Amino acid sequence: MQTTPEPTKTFSIKLERVANILRLVGWAGVWVQLVFAAASALFLVLAISGRNFNQAIAPTTQVVPGVGVSNSIGQAIPGIGIFWAIAGILVLLFNVTLAFRQTRFAKRLRHPDPRIHPRKEQIMQALRLGIIVGLVGMLLTILGGGASLGMLLAKSIAQPQGVAIYDPSRIIRSLDVFIAMANMNGITAHFLGTVASLSLFNWLYRQ
Repeated sequence: MQTTPEPTKTFSIKLERVANILRLVGWAGVWVQLVFAAASALFLVLAISGRNFNQAIAPTTQVVPGVGVSNSIGQAIPGIGIFWAIAGILVLLFNVTLAFRQTRFAKRLRHPDPRIHPRKEQIMQALRLGIIVGLVGMLLTILGGGASLGMLLAKSIAQPQGVAIYDPSRIIRSLDVFIAMANMNGITAHFLGTVASLSLFNWLYRQ
């Protein structure tokens, strides 16, 4: 009876372990980031539809100099937050494709033909790209979240206490919170994706 050489057997076990971890982390990254991307997209849809509805029914108002925020600024800042949130979602979707690529690497590592196996450098390069993309995505969504939260702070400061507000640009609306939530979801998703890629990168580096 022919037995498998010990070094070959050990190498096969190591490949199987790497493939299992790549597959687990890859699929987890795909689904977690897709869920957060869908939630961010839903918040943005609600924010954009509410913003368009408010612009259609709200009259153009003039602001007393030195009081409150102008209507043009009140419309521009939400647009900036929406822009960065959309950019963050697009980057997040690209990171989802990188996570899915990890599952393909895992499948190739299980192939009996060693020529099909991806090189370690190839996997490390893909993980390094995932870390960079995650950091870029976090930067974009942090910019959008900062703009949204700054707008909410400015509106809360500009609101007179105990007086009815007739200027819609000075009212804190649900759509303003939706934009902030979309960016916060993006930050969370990019952070989780970056942590997963960085942890996997460090683990494979020691193998």
